[in-house]
Amino acid sequence: MPNVSAPKNNNRTQVNNKKFMGNKLSGRDLIKLGFPKNNSINIALGQISRYRKKEKKERIINEAKDVLLHPENYKNDGTWGKVAEGLINPVVVRMHQLQTTRAPFSIFGENEIDEQAKFQLYDSLKLPISVAGALMPDAHSGYGLPIGGVLATDNAVIPYGVGVDIGCRMSLSIFDLPASFIKGKDHQLQAILKEHTKFGMNETHANKADHEVFSRSEFQDIPLLKGLLSKAYKQLGTSGGGNHFVEFGTVQLDTVLPEWKLESGNYFCVLSHSGSRGMGANIAKHYTYLAGKQCPLPKNVQHLAWLDLNTHDGQEYWLAMNLAGDYAKACHDDIHRRVAKAIGKRVVVTIENHHNFAWKEMVNGKECIVHRKGATPAHEGQLGIIPGSMTAPGFVVMGKGNPESLNSASHGAGRLFSRAKCKSTFTPSEIKKTLKNHDVSLIGGNVDEAPMAYKDIHKVMALQTELVTVLGTFTPKIVRMDR
Repeated sequence: MPNVSAPKNNNRTQVNNKKFMGNKLSGRDLIKLGFPKNNSINIALGQISRYRKKEKKERIINEAKDVLLHPENYKNDGTWGKVAEGLINPVVVRMHQLQTTRAPFSIFGENEIDEQAKFQLYDSLKLPISVAGALMPDAHSGYGLPIGGVLATDNAVIPYGVGVDIGCRMSLSIFDLPASFIKGKDHQLQAILKEHTKFGMNETHANKADHEVFSRSEFQDIPLLKGLLSKAYKQLGTSGGGNHFVEFGTVQLDTVLPEWKLESGNYFCVLSHSGSRGMGANIAKHYTYLAGKQCPLPKNVQHLAWLDLNTHDGQEYWLAMNLAGDYAKACHDDIHRRVAKAIGKRVVVTIENHHNFAWKEMVNGKECIVHRKGATPAHEGQLGIIPGSMTAPGFVVMGKGNPESLNSASHGAGRLFSRAKCKSTFTPSEIKKTLKNHDVSLIGGNVDEAPMAYKDIHKVMALQTELVTVLGTFTPKIVRMDR
């Protein structure tokens, strides 16, 4: 999105600043300029307060007057774009009501899914923008869309339909090393994870890596992202808390693709799960707020507020979301690069996928926005990773392109116990015993991520044989999580 600057005009009438009192721009100042008494004033003040508050009032006043005179020149500007849009084509904000009927949907593994998750999907299917939906067998309730929910919409994106952790994804790196490589190296591999992976809010790498993602124009064109660039740079190659992990294990490949240049067999590998860190969370928070202001909904579905992709904010979110997804991939790439370098071996195959994202895809012959909130893309021939828990296997899969699931599959086993329920149900000693029984070493981790908190991954996989073909099985051995 280009950063359109104000056109040069030497004959432009200068603002008489005697009319404007004080050092801070006010709504009264904008009304004096001739701004209509509508929401454009509030939008302008909000943007200026957030991103331009350190600039001189005189400069802002002159720029505001030019926006008023030539709004078409500012349609894509980071600060004034939404204001210009309101001046060119004023939109009346109105309460949206749910439809009386649901859009078509499918549920896979219905008997294994809690009722609240189903009702969350049902509500989303009544949005006037909804085209179709699906629920995966690992589904459980969340905010907005349920986790494991898939929703196709008409030219609109729901920030909470993507989720807070934009671009949360899986990445599996397979080495041309036998599974036996891991034997006798438990302490060595644990040391590598402790030194070369970082978790939580504050841990970062001492030696920062650069990445081409930081040169993207969005970091300069979108004020919100400009303010997040420094933190994103610091957090590159790190993982968050919760269920995010980096783990060593083995993968039994029963079916191999020619381009992998590997034979069927059991190999040493590293698997990671994390997303776009603080950058994605801030994007989700900002645009969810904007969506809620522009798209009022009944209280029970207010988290499903959407942004029209024909609007400035809709286009801006789409750019920001895609950047966050690319940043999440960059984080995984850096994690795997550091780990491979420490091991001293080369990765020969990488399999990866987002599972918190939105895509433009064809649904019933129409281009839609397909939200997958905790769901793996499973188009025909598409590769992906579906993890279990730290003591249960994960699976390398190939999508079958089932239109009933909107070309989707589960993103994991799915939670059986909430985090709060885990804390009141399980003890650290129980977790240690379970880990020992499965010959798994754990660095970090909390009770709320107990292996027992998750559904039976084998049952979940059995419920989606129509959606994916299993190519291989991952077995975790050494797991690193946040403390």
